[in-house]
Amino acid sequence: MSAERRLVISIILIWLFNISGIIGILIGYDDWFLPLTPLNLLLYLVLIIWNSKFSKFLILGLLIPFSIGMITEYLGVNHGLIFGNYQYGENLGFKILGVPWIIGVNWALLVYCTSAISKKIHHNLVFSSFIGAVLMVALDVIIEVSAPRFDFWEFKNGIVPLQNYVGWLVTAFIAHLLFQKICKILHYGISIHTFVAIFIFFTTFLFF
Repeated sequence: MSAERRLVISIILIWLFNISGIIGILIGYDDWFLPLTPLNLLLYLVLIIWNSKFSKFLILGLLIPFSIGMITEYLGVNHGLIFGNYQYGENLGFKILGVPWIIGVNWALLVYCTSAISKKIHHNLVFSSFIGAVLMVALDVIIEVSAPRFDFWEFKNGIVPLQNYVGWLVTAFIAHLLFQKICKILHYGISIHTFVAIFIFFTTFLFF
């Protein structure tokens, strides 16, 4: 199958899942769609790998943000470090030491997508890593509004501390530096559609 055909199929799947989820939740089927969030995120990562040049460097690169994400989230959930005091709900699925495994997947796919986007803006490793980290923090600001409502996670007393965003910026920057150092060739097409789809999904629920 040609690269163009793979991309077209992937874009259709991304937006089919995304729009279906938005409509389903808006018309009241939260209990059916929200528990499927891990499947949705996993699909995005699979499509990214499918469209990318498969190599040991890609897998190693994705394992870096996956591992960083899982470790830092463990420290947050269990010790209140880096991001603050919060707990995960049930809609992100199976947990390892209090952290849903899909959170590691989320870190991997977001670092990939924002790296591909940021490298289009600036080729310097430090600058592109910083831009990618800022994009992730911007997305997190939007997600935090819906996270408690969707039973994804919730901070102590329902207040998201500034520490969370600073922690995200620093952690994401480090993850980007390491990831971009290993993965030189990234697929911009699949990345921009995935990032925009996630952005639109959570932005929709700022208003509804």
